[in-house]
Amino acid sequence: MANRCEICGKGPMFGHNISHSHRVTKRRWYPNLQRVKANMNGTVRRIWVCTKCLKSGKIVKAI
Repeated sequence: MANRCEICGKGPMFGHNISHSHRVTKRRWYPNLQRVKANMNGTVRRIWVCTKCLKSGKIVKAI
């Protein structure tokens, strides 16, 4: 699966898991991406889009 929104470019964020004993390990937070059919320049394409772009109406979904 792609890890980047094709509309806004949102990708994974990096940080640490911190346990109760304060042991630190690396981790990643992934964006909530959905594969949707969208009208792109008059053609219908399947693209990976984050849910924030879907909710804000930045793309036109194809029917």
